[in-house]
Amino acid sequence: MLDAVTRSKSIVDDSASDSLPPTHDKQGRPTRSLPLTQLMRISLYWLGISAVWSGILDIVNGRLQFAHLAEKGSEGIGALQIALVGTVIAVAVQPTVGSISDYTITRWGRRKPYIFIGATLDVVFLYGIATSNSVAAIGAFVALLQFSSNFAQGPFQGYVPDLVPGRQVGLASGLLGLFSALGNLLGYGAAALAVRQSGTDPNSFFYGTMAIGVIEFVAMLGVVAGVHEGTRVKQRNGRSWFAIAREAWGFDILRERSFMWLVGSRLFILIGASLYPVLSTFYLAQVFGLDAQQTGDTKIILLGIVAACLTVAVIPAARLSDRMGRKNIIYGSCVMGAIGLGLGAVAPSLPIAMLGAGLFALSAGAFLAVDWALMSDIVPKASTGRYMGISNVATASAGTVALAVGGAAVMDTVNNWLGYGAGPRAALLLGVFCYVVGAILLHPVVERRREDGPAPAGSAA
Repeated sequence: MLDAVTRSKSIVDDSASDSLPPTHDKQGRPTRSLPLTQLMRISLYWLGISAVWSGILDIVNGRLQFAHLAEKGSEGIGALQIALVGTVIAVAVQPTVGSISDYTITRWGRRKPYIFIGATLDVVFLYGIATSNSVAAIGAFVALLQFSSNFAQGPFQGYVPDLVPGRQVGLASGLLGLFSALGNLLGYGAAALAVRQSGTDPNSFFYGTMAIGVIEFVAMLGVVAGVHEGTRVKQRNGRSWFAIAREAWGFDILRERSFMWLVGSRLFILIGASLYPVLSTFYLAQVFGLDAQQTGDTKIILLGIVAACLTVAVIPAARLSDRMGRKNIIYGSCVMGAIGLGLGAVAPSLPIAMLGAGLFALSAGAFLAVDWALMSDIVPKASTGRYMGISNVATASAGTVALAVGGAAVMDTVNNWLGYGAGPRAALLLGVFCYVVGAILLHPVVERRREDGPAPAGSAA
């Protein structure tokens, strides 16, 4: 592993194209193809991250609904209170640490130390969540978990632009989407089992929480041991680390107009995509009147449907995006996601709701496969940690916005106005609107690889 670590004599300044090694082009994109095993290792940690956040949010919602941490009719507000402070921390930490990692020089490389430290702290804070028994305490540990998780995520997300040549970006993005989908399934599976057993085993939520921590830690070890980062870092040129951290939030980013439009599009699409997962426990319990065991059993069935649909969608969508264009696949994803949420909103029975969930999963799989490829194509290659961290502000905040607007504002309000159970349906209809807005914001994005040359005059480059 240490054969690929950084050495000071091989550090190059990314701003000087004539000093780039022959394995990179003038834009800083690698040109040497990577074996499939290396592409899979680059993607592996995303499985752990996804398992943690899909699992912990669902477990917390299960405790709110069935362990009575929140009063009836205020479950959405309780979930928002737990998530809110942590989201602010995530938005601040991820781009900042990602930018710092662009300049970091260690024997492990510029990304791995952050990934190792962040994932290790994640396990500690998950234990804190698992052993806490109040909304305030759980919220405090979720905030700490957001700090540690995003401390790792910001640097990690630079790997695809750092290491993957342009011709393999579609495949690499598909693998990221696949591992992310698998992580979501593992997280939701752990949560579903915890909810199902909560009626008979008071420790089920503890076991579910710690299980997702183990999944993430093992995935992290696979990345740290198996990914070869190379030797290229940016030079600080005498600047302090405070100046480097502040650089993450420089206004020069506004000149990257395609990037800014894509971040906005991502935010709305991910809000729509978050509503089903973050409200699924409330949806099943409130709309169809299921108890804890029935909710858990139904979620396990849904998990199988979602797993099949995600598996079918991810890799084909990534490969098709190389031929049809990234944006066209995302547009199709938005249409399918809106139909899936719409069916869930009006479903008179569980089978119809499951059909909607299947369409939603196909949409999510296609988006996960292509979104990373498009972002990787357009970000400046010398500052991938910074830009990928900024892009993930949308990911970090989408779930909380979904809880704030879809849960606290729409679900709780409609439940109190129209009757308990109407709220989750109204929240899913809000998701349809979010998909529409996301598709509209995607239109100005110039779909081109940055290394292919300048954008046409007048475009949103």
